Amino acid sequence: MDSFEDLGITPELVEALAAEGIEVPTPLQESAIPIIRKGNNLVLEAGPGSGLLVAWAVGLLDRLDGEAESPRALVACASSGSAHRLAESLARMGSSSGLTVSALGGAWALPERADVLVGSVQALVDALSAGRVSVEAVEAVVVDQAHLLEDFGGIAGIERIFDYAPGEAQRILSALPMSTGVKSLVDRLFKRTMTVPEPLSDVPKRGEVRFRITPEPREEGALRVVEELLASGARHALVYCHNADRAADVGDYMTLHGFVAGAPGDASVPVWLGIDALEARAEAKGTEGLVVVSCDAPTDVDMLDRRHSIGDEGVVVVLARELAHLKNLGKRTGYETIPFPPPVDRSTPVTQLRDSVEQAMQEFDTAPYVLALEPLFEKYDPAEVAAAAVAMLRSKQAVPDRAPEEVRHATGAASAAGVPSWAKLFLSVGERDGLRVGDLLGAVTGEANVPGEAVGKIDIQESHSLVEVHDTVARTVIQALNGTTIKGRSVRVDFDRPRRTIKRPRA
Repeated sequence: MDSFEDLGITPELVEALAAEGIEVPTPLQESAIPIIRKGNNLVLEAGPGSGLLVAWAVGLLDRLDGEAESPRALVACASSGSAHRLAESLARMGSSSGLTVSALGGAWALPERADVLVGSVQALVDALSAGRVSVEAVEAVVVDQAHLLEDFGGIAGIERIFDYAPGEAQRILSALPMSTGVKSLVDRLFKRTMTVPEPLSDVPKRGEVRFRITPEPREEGALRVVEELLASGARHALVYCHNADRAADVGDYMTLHGFVAGAPGDASVPVWLGIDALEARAEAKGTEGLVVVSCDAPTDVDMLDRRHSIGDEGVVVVLARELAHLKNLGKRTGYETIPFPPPVDRSTPVTQLRDSVEQAMQEFDTAPYVLALEPLFEKYDPAEVAAAAVAMLRSKQAVPDRAPEEVRHATGAASAAGVPSWAKLFLSVGERDGLRVGDLLGAVTGEANVPGEAVGKIDIQESHSLVEVHDTVARTVIQALNGTTIKGRSVRVDFDRPRRTIKRPRA
């Protein structure tokens, strides 16, 4: 499909997309937009990098009109920051059709009268329960990236939003990965629902695709990859971009740094710029010492295969939020996705620190903490927040070991100075129940109404969990959570009491 016009959407929306540099639909968009335009329920097993936002937004905006004075569509997402970014993107698309878009919280005018209202799950639940937002005209409810919501115990909030919305309203949900909790939600609340793309079937192994995670601007990351590959012996780097404008920008950037870029097959330049994979491969056929670099992540399985099936040294440059999408494409095409980290000198303390942080990023589920820190990201550069977190961690590690008596006196002094000490709580729900850190953090902060900074270490074991909280709120948490349900299991909560060792008499 060569244009969004072929999907039957309004010329105004086609022009709005073109203004954003979006002219050719991805396969996900080709499949999803017609389904949504008809008002059918849809589950999108996809993430950023696949064209996800346009996939559900265009079909939705195309079928709505702006005649009502209350929301026609509700969009729920993981955080207030995500809500603002989504609302801005939707507003740019919807304004051409006369639709108004707003977000709850922040600098948005009259959100309760917008045609499309975006908000975090908690903000939407609060507004709906308080009667500030009417649902009489709601025709659709969208849940964006539901797997992130699950990390903070937001599944219950999603259910409440659907309870408020009209039963006949269209239901759209996206998630990648499709976790157990999200699947359960879909099974309960989504009837007569289609899923795009189709579920996975057995796929034969095809090879490997390497990836390099980079921040914006991604062309800087692509430049570093090209430099490393050429320095290691490659003669030409075929760099793929999504469209001609993007390729021109990337080519100018490469040339500015001394890596002259040109068309595929030009033996006089080290960097070749590709857009259409089949055409580029035809021009590059038979070239020795060729490596492939995707500056823009492939949007679908065919694009991944066409670009990277030549040679074993290809690299995809991805943003962190696109990694789940790339790994999903790898599973669907039979390619194993493996990291291609930048070379580092591991001999200095600084590089050892970086290695430790990188290892933690790979081993731990950091999504709940990204959401918890998002208010700080809005006030400070994320790099400063990360540096402060590392400094705080290292300062704790630097405290010398003290004898138990010294620790006891120090704890008492801290409490006397007004600094809360920690209490450890026992909860009768654990790993075997499918419990995750985000579930417990969301339950403690939501049910007990305590701030996130009052929650410390969370240790999930096979049959139970241990949670540290400020001792000033410990009894509040116990009373609020006792008898509640987490992951479908009634929970018993109490202070953790170490087991006593029973001395038995010798025979």
